[in-house]
Amino acid sequence: MRAVIQRVSQASVTIAGQVRSAIGRGLLVLVAVEDADTQEDAEWLAGKLVRLRIFPDDAGLMNLSVQEVGGEILVVSQFTLFASTKKGNRPSYLRSARPEVAIPRYEAVVARLAEELGKPVHTGEFGADMQVALVNDGPVTITMDTKARE
Repeated sequence: MRAVIQRVSQASVTIAGQVRSAIGRGLLVLVAVEDADTQEDAEWLAGKLVRLRIFPDDAGLMNLSVQEVGGEILVVSQFTLFASTKKGNRPSYLRSARPEVAIPRYEAVVARLAEELGKPVHTGEFGADMQVALVNDGPVTITMDTKARE
């Protein structure tokens, strides 16, 4: 799995003109799934996201997690994170898992996040044409790949 994590002061997903989900302070997480991803990848990613210390403490240092600040999480599926631009000018998305593989893994991440966070996690709609709005706080943007685990 590949994820782009953004610390936000607010974020929302709109589908067909209707706001599907909105959060205040927290994390906007764009997630892509590839065929090789497993339940273990979903669990690792969720655990890392909930405990990632990227929120400022009283001294202004990034020492607190989304869980510790009582923040929210909005997860949006984004198959384009596995785009290959190696050849030509039109990206290839062959590494992205097809929906029958991707949806259960995406849902596993969301479920595990809710369990670890101790409250519901907001989402977009898998496969929908979504408009994502956010105010990146910091800005803080981090990428993760469950295969690299850097």
